[in-house]
Amino acid sequence: MVEITESELAAARAIFGDRLGLAERFVEHLATTGIERGLLGPREVPRLWSRHVLNCAVTAELFPAGVSVADVGSGAGLPGIALAIARPDLSFTLIEPLERRVTWLNEVVADLGIDNVTVFRGRAEEAVGKVSVSVVTARAVSALGGLAAMTIPILAGSGQVLAIKGQSAAEEVKKAAKLIRKLGGRNTAVVQVGAGVLDQPTTVVRITVG
Repeated sequence: MVEITESELAAARAIFGDRLGLAERFVEHLATTGIERGLLGPREVPRLWSRHVLNCAVTAELFPAGVSVADVGSGAGLPGIALAIARPDLSFTLIEPLERRVTWLNEVVADLGIDNVTVFRGRAEEAVGKVSVSVVTARAVSALGGLAAMTIPILAGSGQVLAIKGQSAAEEVKKAAKLIRKLGGRNTAVVQVGAGVLDQPTTVVRITVG
């Protein structure tokens, strides 16, 4: 069992509600097979809740009701699986090129029994025209310019990108502004979520397209 602090547990209850048990099982997968198969480093175990799962799942409030979402470079299912647990009303496509990660993602989704997730094996550019969504999300994939080039084409001209970023988000937005406009992004904002729930709020760059 991965240890969880009282403040993390309170945050997890607020975010996951009656699906907290699924989130706990997901964290157990991350701490065991996720590390055995090299999806995360062993040093991440004490921070699985705060730095990874809650950090991702708290962004659930930014997603409109009933939309289809693509998670680019899903890796260990972050943010995709964490969000799928928090928002069962949304459907998620996890886009991941590496076979061993795809295998792990499929195993975890099957074990959790969550039916709002499918896994697409391929790079982001291979998903263009094959995956139809109105929101694309990503975390720790690339600097914003490269990420915009990967994610905006998937939207086919309309929707939004919700990219989980660190403290350099505003600087990245400045650097990538021209490219984002060229790709069809018409409004880019840096938003923070989870201020009243997490010790460290999550920073998200929201790009509106079309």
